Amino acid sequence: MIVRSLDEARKSERRVVSKGWESTRLLLRNDQMGFSFHITTIYRDAELHMHYQNHLEAVYCISGSGEIRNEADGVVHPIRPGTVYALDKHDKHVLRAFEEMQMACVFNPPLHGKEVHNPDGAYELSAEAVTA
Repeated sequence: MIVRSLDEARKSERRVVSKGWESTRLLLRNDQMGFSFHITTIYRDAELHMHYQNHLEAVYCISGSGEIRNEADGVVHPIRPGTVYALDKHDKHVLRAFEEMQMACVFNPPLHGKEVHNPDGAYELSAEAVTA
């Protein structure tokens, strides 16, 4: 059984901060669950261009508001508490936060722990692992 507190994880190397966002990775590859689970904060006014070429992601909005634009067809979807979106086709997208958003995120395959977006807006498959 794995039990972790978000407050404790935020004080450890499981918290990763980057431009426009921060993420506390509660479950990672070394937990051997087959996915990783994160609580991610998207900062107010952030505009993130992402393309997870190596991962599938599902995201649930806990709080805040924003929008996601599918780059393939230009369709924009509002995001508010209770909204879920799944990038089931490695969708290239733009995420905008109108106010700070708290998001619960699941990645498959799981992240190692210290990933940040590369120039294409993706996470690499190999990265440094978090050990704690």
